Amino acid sequence: MALDTDRVETVTVDSYGTLVDPRAADRALAERVADPEPISRLWRSRSLTYTMVGTFVGFYQPFYEMNRDALSFALAANDVDLPAEERDAILEVYHDLDAFDDVRPGVERLRDAGYEVYVVSNGDPAMLSSMVENGGLTDHVAGTVSADEVKTFKPHPRIYRHAAARTGTSIERILHAAGPSFDVLGAKHAGMQAAWVDRYGEPWEAFAGVDPDVVVEGFHDLADTLGA
Repeated sequence: MALDTDRVETVTVDSYGTLVDPRAADRALAERVADPEPISRLWRSRSLTYTMVGTFVGFYQPFYEMNRDALSFALAANDVDLPAEERDAILEVYHDLDAFDDVRPGVERLRDAGYEVYVVSNGDPAMLSSMVENGGLTDHVAGTVSADEVKTFKPHPRIYRHAAARTGTSIERILHAAGPSFDVLGAKHAGMQAAWVDRYGEPWEAFAGVDPDVVVEGFHDLADTLGA
């Protein structure tokens, strides 16, 4: 389906991997373990699995704690024993991530063109507050919407519907931009249009038979698409 730009009133965006670069956490891990790559891969996959399984079975804890549990498992599975303070130091990096170079100018173009931009994230409120501040996005986004507000993680439709209510926008008039394919699918399933932010030239995961409405490489591309 092609993007219907005439329907777009509000733009919502994912956070980690879309607005800010989480690879700093990998570097923090690499400073503390001899072979970080398998730990990092397992950490990320378990973090995602925990949020999805938790949502399915009705268990919720803030994303920071989910991420902590995932890191602890990944370390243990690779026979690495890090003290709690070292694990905390790795996780703390999530409060100080850099925005991708295109984010601030691209989002500014969207804002100047009349689009309100909201962050919709699995991150808990403290994480999102520090992300917006440290990423230099305070003056660029209209607000943040956290999974913690509904105790449900993406890609469950509840969080996207909650985001629509929070932004005061009909859900079909929202364009959601995200890097993770599951987030694009979740937004589409809930009734939004969706842009896939493909920063790394990866293939689209079309297992659900759903395609993004538009594919962009970053926020300048997104602004171009919306005529901003």
